[in-house]
Amino acid sequence: MLRQAGLLDNELIAGTPEVEVDPRELRQRIEKHLHDQGFVLSNGRLLASVLDDKERLRRLHREAVAHQRDRARESLRRDEDRFIGRLASASEVHPVRVTPALIPIVDRHSFLGRLWRWCALHWSIPVSSGYGRRLRFLVVDLANGDKIIGLIGLGDPVFALGCRDQWIGWSRNRRTTALTSVMDAFVLGAVPPYNFLLGGKLVALLATSSEVRDAFRMKYGHRQTLITQRDPDAQLALVTTTSALGRSSIYNRLTNPVGRLAYEPVGYTSGSGDFHFSGAIYDDLARFAAQISPDGATYRHKRWTGTSFRNRREVIQRALDALGYHRQLRMHGIRRQVFVAPLMGNTLALLRGEATEPAWSTLSVDELSGWWRKRWAVPRSTRNTEGQEFDPCSWRLWAER
Repeated sequence: MLRQAGLLDNELIAGTPEVEVDPRELRQRIEKHLHDQGFVLSNGRLLASVLDDKERLRRLHREAVAHQRDRARESLRRDEDRFIGRLASASEVHPVRVTPALIPIVDRHSFLGRLWRWCALHWSIPVSSGYGRRLRFLVVDLANGDKIIGLIGLGDPVFALGCRDQWIGWSRNRRTTALTSVMDAFVLGAVPPYNFLLGGKLVALLATSSEVRDAFRMKYGHRQTLITQRDPDAQLALVTTTSALGRSSIYNRLTNPVGRLAYEPVGYTSGSGDFHFSGAIYDDLARFAAQISPDGATYRHKRWTGTSFRNRREVIQRALDALGYHRQLRMHGIRRQVFVAPLMGNTLALLRGEATEPAWSTLSVDELSGWWRKRWAVPRSTRNTEGQEFDPCSWRLWAER
């Protein structure tokens, strides 16, 4: 079931110079920031790999999470009591009666859009705004006053991802054309107390539902792309995601009602990226990148409006280059497991250009929810009492006024 709510605006982060940044002081802040996260600089170039330990990985993200919460305080704190009211207490949740529905977020400034953002601030890793195209959903429980079960956030996938591209069997040219039929789940998860009933598995299943497929078609099917000026006739063939904290307990062995794996593991990321430059240090890098760049000197396409940099990667790379750091400083060494969820019986053929008509294999929210209740929620509730004392007020982020 897909519930309607109230256009998602583009979210661009631009670094604007305010006070001139001293390069020597910025280098010191960068190296302290990396050291505090547990990284080790070797010869000013390389970052030693971090052990694959979930608690240590959470600690790596704590500063960035705290920074996100601080930045959101003024815009969200006034509604925190209302947000808390949309969480269920443990006594309100009856596994056999949980009835999930998807509410699409079409205005990020609306109450529901702010509620989605507030919930995401409780994740143990910082949640980005996604790239390019975006679909966001609140998963709610119709049997419990639309209390929040979890979040889904889909955005544009990265252009090149080795294990994904190898699994599909793409040439570069074909990937350029067919990537419009792929979305990446940058948020998939349940909130308490539904997470204690393995609600994360439910949310992951619902990201592959017919309702999500239809929402994609309504928003992005036959929409002319900005840069190539072509109509991609996009159909959502594949959802991808990565495990945030090492090996995933949600996606591994997650089957759908017909007994197939909903998410297939295809490999690992290379351990490069920018998450270790999140938080306050990113703001410093953005100010410095703007300071050293002539007006309009950015890699963004001429058809893109605005004056900001193309993306976070450009900001960080420009700043690191100007500070004299080797590009391998972006190699953090933390590899994430990559999963793919085909939405068609012929997903590979369609993505390779060997088929033109989809053979859909998606199931409805109701079908997937019924399977989750039977397979996970009810058995879990009889075996595990964890979460039975959850109080929504314990999720308060900021002190009451």
